[in-house]
Amino acid sequence: MMKETLEFLKAQSQRDPKFTYEILIVDDGSQDSTVRVALEMAQLEANVDIRVLSFEKNRGKGGAVIQGMQYTRGEYILMVDADGATRFSDLEQLEVKLKQAEKNGLGVAVGSRAHLVQTDAVVKRSFIRNFLMHSFHKVVYILGIRGIEDTQCGFKLFTRKAAQAIFPNMHVEGWIFDIEVLMIAQQLRIPIVEVPVAWQEIDGSKVSLMRDSIQMALDLLIIRMNYIFGIWAIQPLKSASVSSDQDAAKTK
Repeated sequence: MMKETLEFLKAQSQRDPKFTYEILIVDDGSQDSTVRVALEMAQLEANVDIRVLSFEKNRGKGGAVIQGMQYTRGEYILMVDADGATRFSDLEQLEVKLKQAEKNGLGVAVGSRAHLVQTDAVVKRSFIRNFLMHSFHKVVYILGIRGIEDTQCGFKLFTRKAAQAIFPNMHVEGWIFDIEVLMIAQQLRIPIVEVPVAWQEIDGSKVSLMRDSIQMALDLLIIRMNYIFGIWAIQPLKSASVSSDQDAAKTK
């Protein structure tokens, strides 16, 4: 993923001298060589703004993304999984659609795999995996996320103002955090656009199909109940927005 990312961003900067970017790698307390490899790459790519944020203890995918978002400096902020399941060049499509949809600097573009329902990657999945996937989508719909076919794709683009409104309001740090991201965006009436992206299934997932599906369903219910009963409150846009927008580097 990093090689593809660097090639794409370097090509963009060569085509457009005004285009600048940063890469923020968030290591969620992993026990492998992620931090070492990331720092070595940062040294090799001396002309690229690569930063590494590493946690001593694992916080969960959501916790890593939430904290990472607080350290970003770009005008547009892309959240992308490191497994290479999505094609980084699809960023162009998300950016075009986001700029068309955003209002007052607010907008979210959601990478979507919904159009891939009949592809070989999906058809070859086990019956139980497809059953759990469709059941999860149904539960998401019932509990309030409407108009978004794919909530879980790890390829989402935010305007800076939208990220600053959404992520300080977040509570969930597990796999289900994407749902809360979109729930908060909808509650704040932030425009959301869903954009088809290329995707391939990557072996080696750390997700336990049955256990994590059940946990995600329970977490989803907990999220919804906390908001319904007012245990969790969403700060309005003025309170959530950070005043340093005007000083933010226009990077990606």
